[in-house]
Parts: sequence; C-alpha cells; structure tokens
Amino acid sequence: MSNRVNFYQAAPAAMTIIFAQEKNLAKQFSQHPALNTTIWELLKLRISQINQCAYCLDMHAKNAIKSGESTARIIALSAWRDSPLFTETERSALQWSELLTADFAASDDAYQAVQKHFNDPEIVDLTIAINAINSWNRIARTFQPVVGEYKA
Repeated sequence: MSNRVNFYQAAPAAMTIIFAQEKNLAKQFSQHPALNTTIWELLKLRISQINQCAYCLDMHAKNAIKSGESTARIIALSAWRDSPLFTETERSALQWSELLTADFAASDDAYQAVQKHFNDPEIVDLTIAINAINSWNRIARTFQPVVGEYKA
C-alpha cells in the first residue's frame, strides 16, 4: 500500500487541465480520418509497456478490451513489428510512439515515414497524445496509485 499523496485530491486544478486534454484528444481521435480509438488505446498500452507503468497497463488493457480490442493483439503488442495482427497505419503510430517515448526526438526520415499515414493535424494530435500518456505514466509511477483498482 502506497503512502504517497493522492494526486487527484492534492492538485485538483492541475488534474482538471490534464483531464481536459484527455477529453480533447478523445474528440480529435474520433474526428480524424486515420486516427481512431483503437490507435489511441494501442499507443497508451505500448507507451505504458515501455515506461513500465503497471497502473496504466492495467487501466488501458481494461479500456482496450471494453472498446473491443482483442486479447491476441494486446498480448502481441510488445512484439508488434513481428506480428501480422497490426495494420500499416497502426504500425506507423506505434513506431512514432516508441520513437518519441524512448528517443525523445524524430529524425527527418522518421517524420517522413509518419507522414505516409497521417496528415499534419493528425501528426500533431498523435504527438500530443504520446506526450499525454507519457505524462500520465510519470504521474502514476511517481505517486503509485494501487494497481487493479481502476474499473473500466
């Protein structure tokens, strides 16, 4: 059991801003041609795997299943490059997610690769979504909410 601060209670104004960002991202992902809820859930899961955030992995696996994602794809996600279960567009989003999470920067070649699947507004929203889940992972890893308490 964690004795760390409940970040929702300790900083409600800050949390309101972060939740507003999530609400905006949900809206954006539902309006873009190439982005969708599936990609958003996949990148949340993959980034949480990279960041080893148990709380977020639990939450986003539950959310992905609730939104119709298959168990097989969730299991295969850490090996997406070798799995036939992911589309080229999903692969592009996952590659971009890993790049910005682990390397923190994108080369011109990487940028051109993501442009093959996403238009400029989608790339911006995808990048902001990657930033958002990285931020959530860092919050959860710092304040250590109880894994498993999240209800989808």
